[in-house]
Amino acid sequence: MNRSIPSLTSLKPSKNTARSFSTFDAIAIGYRKDSTKINFLLSKKEISEIERTLSIRIGELFDLHSKEARGSNESVDAKAGELFIAPLAKGPSIAFYSIGSASVPDLRKAGSSLGRRFKGKDQRVHLIGRLENAFIEALILSNYSWSEKSAPAPTNPRFTFDDGAINQKEFDATMVIIASLWRARDLIHTTSNIKSPAWVAQEVKKISKGIAQLKVEVRTGRELAEFGGLRAVGGSSTVHPPRLVQMSYTPRGAKRHVVLVGKGITFDTGGVSLKRPYEMMVAMKTDMSGAAVVSAVTLAAAKLKIPVKVTALLMLAENTISATAQRPSDVIKHYGGTTVEVINTDAEGRLVLADGLAFADLHLNPDFLIDVATLTGAASLGLGKQYAAMYTRDNRLAKNLHEISLWAGDPLWQMPLIDDYAIALKSEVADFNHTADKPKFGAGSVTAALFLEKFVGKRKWVHLDIAGPARSEVDAGEFVKGGTGFGVRTLTRWLATL
Repeated sequence: MNRSIPSLTSLKPSKNTARSFSTFDAIAIGYRKDSTKINFLLSKKEISEIERTLSIRIGELFDLHSKEARGSNESVDAKAGELFIAPLAKGPSIAFYSIGSASVPDLRKAGSSLGRRFKGKDQRVHLIGRLENAFIEALILSNYSWSEKSAPAPTNPRFTFDDGAINQKEFDATMVIIASLWRARDLIHTTSNIKSPAWVAQEVKKISKGIAQLKVEVRTGRELAEFGGLRAVGGSSTVHPPRLVQMSYTPRGAKRHVVLVGKGITFDTGGVSLKRPYEMMVAMKTDMSGAAVVSAVTLAAAKLKIPVKVTALLMLAENTISATAQRPSDVIKHYGGTTVEVINTDAEGRLVLADGLAFADLHLNPDFLIDVATLTGAASLGLGKQYAAMYTRDNRLAKNLHEISLWAGDPLWQMPLIDDYAIALKSEVADFNHTADKPKFGAGSVTAALFLEKFVGKRKWVHLDIAGPARSEVDAGEFVKGGTGFGVRTLTRWLATL
């Protein structure tokens, strides 16, 4: 691993002397456009102080360099994320960035635009004016990097701001969530020649060590005898056998219990039903994103001391090809006794999740049961790469999660659980077949959710199919190419509302 985290710290200027800007490489000033007028996100006092100290006129500097940046005499349009740098003869440069309408999506665009402008540069950037939570979050996340190169770690900017520029309580919570999300991204980006189920289990124990009221248990070998789905998938690798990791955060006096089940396929070849086209395998180190997300959410909940009991079940397995791999037409017995006919070994995620859901229903007594998985390509065909598919019978819960997700930056969209399609799960030799291929309704994400629902009993259950947004195909905005950690922000902030 070769990366570094940008520093975001609070500076305390002297109360009796004018602030000196000479120590900074750049000063960042936000703006927005109302009608035809540009408004800087600064008080008159702050504007006067900057102009006096640097011997400039902010308005004149803005007008001159905004036109140069656009290559025309047209007025600036102030779309969110618009950014240009105005160098000074002496002292720091001025980075002007637009927050658009100041909506949460626009603040995120502005933050990621500014963050990326200085990414990889060893510079001190001072942020002037009031800072919103979404802006700060995007600013930091856009600076995430991952590399296995032998070269020195990349440099990153050091962003600073003045006291009073933030809501301290919100900022502290945001930093905890971002740090946990960063952990999830680290796990997702680690290559699969390192990232075995045993390695993931050890990493989770390591990052959880010393955190109050957080306990980690790892099941392996004979302890997994009743987990037929996990054994069927993970049994394909005798070198890297499966693990079930249970993270338990148990605060005193908690009245609600949320169980999170995460798909943790550390690499997915498709098994005997080999994945095609073969190029699809290159991204399959990210097929354990669900497990990484639920571990990060539980970690954040414990650090934030959210008064809700949270249990995360990481269903870890490697799906490969060997003499011990499961075959199409095999019948497996899941935890709790339900039998399932395997049709396609590349639909392995639902098999490991089914065990986790059944175990949670039978033994953990959750008030809410949520699974997170890069489950189906069908979900991304329907919703693209921005939204995750959300399935639940509880429309009120779905509405709540949807609203939080839009604000948190992990947008969810409720999809229907179409009961007429359930007949496709019929099997002549087992309780169900797991791919719902007859009759051919299509709607692969819907039928996968219907399969999972068979294992949740009467619990309040939500299935999040994050196959689309869990991976970014480009290095842009808040994300680098690869794993995004989608879901950490939404689920953590939802837990805080219970």
